[in-house]
This record gives sequence, structure tokens and C-alpha cells, in this order.
Amino acid sequence: MSGERRVDVQSLHAALDQARERRGLSWRQLAKELGVSPSTISRMANDLKPDVEAFAAMTSWLRMPAENFYTASSSELVDEQPDLVAQLVPLLRARKDLTSKDIAYLEEVIAAAARRFQAGSDARRED
Repeated sequence: MSGERRVDVQSLHAALDQARERRGLSWRQLAKELGVSPSTISRMANDLKPDVEAFAAMTSWLRMPAENFYTASSSELVDEQPDLVAQLVPLLRARKDLTSKDIAYLEEVIAAAARRFQAGSDARRED
């Protein structure tokens, strides 16, 4: 992993907020489930990073890889981005509300969109 990577606090906080709402939890209840202080989550709302243990607890609770919440320099993002479809397929397949046909369709749509975005990105770099 080259370059400077940081925790994208805003994305992590937003993911926690969405999952919290979906589960019908208050912020205080979420903090208790995570095993962190409510002030840890409050500080995140002000873009302050959680400590390593809290970060691990949060990503584990979300059932999402920690890497999903890292940022990098813009050149690194272009050069080292993992394949979008490869990243999303496990998430799609983990969904209980999607049939195998739904998943296959979404994979095709995402792959087509990713190819289009890549082509546009390549064209912009050549200009």
C-alpha cells in the first residue's frame, strides 16, 4: 500500500448512521453495541477519527472491510483502484433479498457502467 491512506470518517459515520437507522437504534444504543463511548461517535460527526479499536469494532459491526473506509491520493485512486465489479459481487451475493437472476442482472449493469466510466476516464487522461 503506497501513499498516504486515511480513514474516511464521513463515509464511516454515514454507513453507521444508515445501519443504525435500519436497525432502529439510537446513537447511544449503537455505541453500546459497538463497545465504544457515545462521545466517540459524536466526535466522528465532527470529522475526528476513531481510535484503532473503535474503528475495528465499527467495521466489524457493519460487516464491511476496513479498506472500504480508507482514502488515498487522487493519483493512487486512479492507479490502484480494485475492480469495481469484483468488490461489489460479494456484497450482492450476500443479500438475502436478491435472487440469483437479480444478482446476475446487477453484475451485468455494474460491469457495463464500470466499462463506460473507465473508457471516459482513459479518454480524459489522453487529453
